[in-house]
Amino acid sequence: MGRAFCLCMIAVLLWVGSWQSETLQTMSVAPADKWILIEVDLKRLTLYEGTKVLKRYPIASGAWSTPSPLGMFTVVGRFKTEMSGFGTRFLKINVPYGLYGIHGTNKPESIGNNASHGCFRLRVKDAEELYDLTPNGTKVYVEGGPYGLLGDGLRTLKSGDRNSHVMEVQKRLLQQAFYSGSIDGIYGESMSKAVLAARKAYGLAAVDTVDAALYAKLGIVLFE
Repeated sequence: MGRAFCLCMIAVLLWVGSWQSETLQTMSVAPADKWILIEVDLKRLTLYEGTKVLKRYPIASGAWSTPSPLGMFTVVGRFKTEMSGFGTRFLKINVPYGLYGIHGTNKPESIGNNASHGCFRLRVKDAEELYDLTPNGTKVYVEGGPYGLLGDGLRTLKSGDRNSHVMEVQKRLLQQAFYSGSIDGIYGESMSKAVLAARKAYGLAAVDTVDAALYAKLGIVLFE
């Protein structure tokens, strides 16, 4: 049942991703080699080989103000360290808007909670085991709720934010010719100008914020 549920979840994630994320469209079946599925809402990380579960670990994920990245990533680096806030092991994943990884923690009581700055925390021994089992190049699929890259729902966004919601808004602003910058998940100066231009065009208040009204005008809606 666990394997069937996982593959079903991936299919749903891909369906949602058909309008939210071009990168999610690249996965139609489980990879044949090792890959990682992180389910933020369930606070668990599963290492697969094809459809076979190799290991499953409880995790801590990002706090509300510093959410974990959602989408498809790759393990691109690693390091070992003495005991620290990263535990003793760190696996870097290639999130475009910041440094994020899968690592241990010196706060084991945080496991099972929304507690990190966006990284995925494991117990020290779990992180050490996963580190040895996971080569660079391993794909990491992060799912955070029923709405694909929008996770559990829409977030009010402001200048300085960095997350998957920002990426979705950037895509819509680009599609509607308000934005010409990178789809990098960073709410910077060029996105601020685009947001203000879009709000003016749609007759919304001239505030540098992505709120429910702008989401609606951009056609970003929630559905399951």
